[in-house]
Amino acid sequence: MKGKVVICGVNTSVLPLVKEEDGERLMRAIKAGDAAAREEFIIGNMRLVLSIIKRFWAKKANSDDIFQAGCIGLIKSIDNFDPEIGVKFSTYAVPMIIGEIKRFLRDVNSLRISRSIRDTAYQVLKTRGEIEREDEEATLEKIADRMHVAVSDVSYALDAISDPVSLYDPVFNKAGDTLMIMDQLGDERNTDENWTEHVALETAMSRLGDREKRILRLRYYEGKTQTEISEEVGISQAQVSRLEKNALKSIKNCIDY
Repeated sequence: MKGKVVICGVNTSVLPLVKEEDGERLMRAIKAGDAAAREEFIIGNMRLVLSIIKRFWAKKANSDDIFQAGCIGLIKSIDNFDPEIGVKFSTYAVPMIIGEIKRFLRDVNSLRISRSIRDTAYQVLKTRGEIEREDEEATLEKIADRMHVAVSDVSYALDAISDPVSLYDPVFNKAGDTLMIMDQLGDERNTDENWTEHVALETAMSRLGDREKRILRLRYYEGKTQTEISEEVGISQAQVSRLEKNALKSIKNCIDY
């Protein structure tokens, strides 16, 4: 078949593509705890992952492994995405997928995380999401029990894919180029870093108040919901939402300026 590309045993040429209106419907269902909608949304966005990983095929890594790393980034994006932020899911997901792939490529050259561990991590993320959609706390024990594996295997897999850089994943989208603080600050070996934007982004972050910085850290690094943040910070969910949007807008305005 013309255009056929098989990755991880999947013929990507026949993957479905989620339309924008369907994506909004599915995301509402996901946030309401619909596991089937979550699975459909993941499969329907695998072409997004495929479009991103093509730029990394020249790297000395197996394309299956890169695709799987991208899928892990996709699942993290789905779990952390808040439709109330007012941005498209793809805008939010692309930098997180790229970040996961870049982190994987760094690991290839250092820790060399095994394929089996990444397979386990992929299943752990899916299982954690399923449990959370059932309004339960996704403890390591519950995940391990549902997967029929040892708790230590779950813990090790999560540690293996955890982000070693300590701030904020995706922040905003500027003229189609989405910036991540992780990307800007985390890897000095990247020869394609835009250092002008790096400095501007640091400046923009320094102008935020302590509470705004804390909310962004909890939201984008620790992956907490606005409700969880409101309880931790001691303000309403609506206030968290407003402060988050204002912080992102301030950063974007500073960079644009």
